[in-house]
Amino acid sequence: CCSDGSVVREPYRLMAAIPMRNNITPLIITCNEAANIRRTIEKLLWARRIIVVDSGSTDETISILRTYSQVEVLNHRFVDFASQCNFGISQVTTTWVLSLDADYELSDELVSELQSLVPGATTAGYRAKFIYRVYGRPLRGTLYPPRTVLYRKDQATYRNEGHGHRVSVRGAILPLAAPIYHDDRKSLAHWFASQQRYARQEAEYLLSSDRSALDRTGRIRLAAWPAPLAVFVYTLLIKGCLLDGWPGWFYTLQRVLAETLIALEIIDRRLARDR
Repeated sequence: CCSDGSVVREPYRLMAAIPMRNNITPLIITCNEAANIRRTIEKLLWARRIIVVDSGSTDETISILRTYSQVEVLNHRFVDFASQCNFGISQVTTTWVLSLDADYELSDELVSELQSLVPGATTAGYRAKFIYRVYGRPLRGTLYPPRTVLYRKDQATYRNEGHGHRVSVRGAILPLAAPIYHDDRKSLAHWFASQQRYARQEAEYLLSSDRSALDRTGRIRLAAWPAPLAVFVYTLLIKGCLLDGWPGWFYTLQRVLAETLIALEIIDRRLARDR
């Protein structure tokens, strides 16, 4: 023990010397993601360990993942998305978690940015913006909001919110400059089945929530009929998808159908309740 304090400073110096990329573990939740997962993993090969929490894939997802030496597949029964993510976090041994959906693809610029980050002591996480792609073709705009994707493991917890899930991070969240691409190439039939399930969950969440606690989007959805009309105008005209040709129309119609299914679920439950 030295009186000049060198014993205290030396561990800090050693920790600061660890490259950021060696202190990040990518975490991905999967179930039948063969159409997407290879593109996601290919942008993560800089990581020493990639954790994939799978809930019983029956397609080629697992066989694809086994071709990558860095990937560790953990089988975990699906209860809800928050539980899957919280389980995944518990398996991480690095300070930082990079939480991704299986249809995300990091941009090359974001890979470089992640590797050069030097987080301050009060920084608990980083949020990324998204560029939506339809079969690889980027759109001018998207309804997909920025998400906190990189965070300190010991300061994060997931909770369910309607059909989705949200991470709660204790501390300051900073923006990342480079984007993530969202590009889901699973079949349209799979998309329809997922949206029907999501619509039921979202309707239950909205109808059981205190209206005053909902954000503007939640209140519009709860009104039912305005949401599909508003999404059509907002996506096609304000977000500029009209200028993206067929990919823009494809995305717009998907969003309108998704909102229509939620509206139908809400109206159906109200009619059944009042009969």
